[in-house]
Amino acid sequence: MIKRLIPVFLIFIIAENSSGQEIYDLSRCVTTGLEQNFSVKVARNEKAISDNNYTRGNAGFLPTVSTTNRFGGNLTSTTQNMNDDSQRISSGIHNTTGSAALNLNMTIFNGLNVQTTYQKLDELKQVGELNTQMAMENLVAQIVAEYYYYIQQLNYQNNMEYAVSLSRERVRIDEDRYLLGASSKLELLQSIVYLNEDSSRLARQNEAILESEVRLKKLMALENLEERIALQDTSIAINPDLHYAELLELTLDLNTSLQVAKKDQQISELDYKIIASRSYPYLNLSSGYNYSYRGYGTGTISDYGELALNNQQTRTFNYGLTLGMDIFDGFNRRREKANARIAAENRMYRYQEIEQNIKAELLTVYYAYENNLRLVQMEEQNLDVARENLEIALERYRLGALSGLELREVQKSLLDAEERLISVKFQTKIAEISLLQIAGKVMDYV
Repeated sequence: MIKRLIPVFLIFIIAENSSGQEIYDLSRCVTTGLEQNFSVKVARNEKAISDNNYTRGNAGFLPTVSTTNRFGGNLTSTTQNMNDDSQRISSGIHNTTGSAALNLNMTIFNGLNVQTTYQKLDELKQVGELNTQMAMENLVAQIVAEYYYYIQQLNYQNNMEYAVSLSRERVRIDEDRYLLGASSKLELLQSIVYLNEDSSRLARQNEAILESEVRLKKLMALENLEERIALQDTSIAINPDLHYAELLELTLDLNTSLQVAKKDQQISELDYKIIASRSYPYLNLSSGYNYSYRGYGTGTISDYGELALNNQQTRTFNYGLTLGMDIFDGFNRRREKANARIAAENRMYRYQEIEQNIKAELLTVYYAYENNLRLVQMEEQNLDVARENLEIALERYRLGALSGLELREVQKSLLDAEERLISVKFQTKIAEISLLQIAGKVMDYV
């Protein structure tokens, strides 16, 4: 009769090492993400574009060579009326023409515009590399954070499974006591309610685990998101040896956002030089070779009174130097230089602002990191006390010296202590990941 009061729970529990599941450690997750993630692929393609743009020809160092070729003709009919009233008629005269030209143009000097443009292309190429590096660092930080978040949820699940086992043991104790007449049916029913409550929490926790697993597989850009994976690690490992002075030095040298801001400042200075170069004279070289052909359908009389040939060919080689200078352009160049100088100054302020923000973020996260390390030690001590307290409470409950409500409170205190420890370990890990990302060392997880 009593056993009918105890429901059968269908709890879907994620097995960490089920057969057929791919096992991923942190290094494999990060490497897979860097190889397959779509955002990183886009960043690499953007970098390839900036690499392709960094050429001497794009800067203007190399000459331009062009050619034009033409072949054509015409059909001519002519009627000539003579003084003696006679007519001379010619029809269907087919004249042909052809031409070919090869032209070369090259800038010899234009106020160092070409050299400055080439430097700017180099800086843009480096910015492309830094943007790719930033995309990779962001992805690595996301994968590492999600990896340990997944482990956190698995640890929560283990904690809830332990809660279910404790509630199931309490139901067993209350059932035995009820059968012996040492306890009321109300106590047994209340124990079953607690067991149902803990089992429901465990079932909901499986949903959180599945959501985290899907996010992790999406970051890795796995083709089959439905395929289950298992993680090799089962606990959150913390690095307690990060020091602020070392992190600050690394940040100033390696932080990617700071390096990009520095490159932007240098590019703005080059833009000013490009505009200033227009104040100098320019010297251009031009050269060309032309060939023309003209064929006549009938003979013509030349300038010398002789019968001309049936065709005429001309070959011409030309060259020249062009020296010029813009003397007055309505003060537009002066205006553009002033604006470029202001833009360079703004880039300098922007760099200083980013540097200050990064320093502030590093300091803030480091304070959180240190505080969480202290909390980990405190929660570990609390957990030891809560476990010992539960052992004493269970023994007293078996002897009838402790009420069911008091036992539930002791049980809840233990489970809360375990969850707090899991949570603070995860928060410490997140602070560690953030510190390494700010210091430009997050790729050490690869």
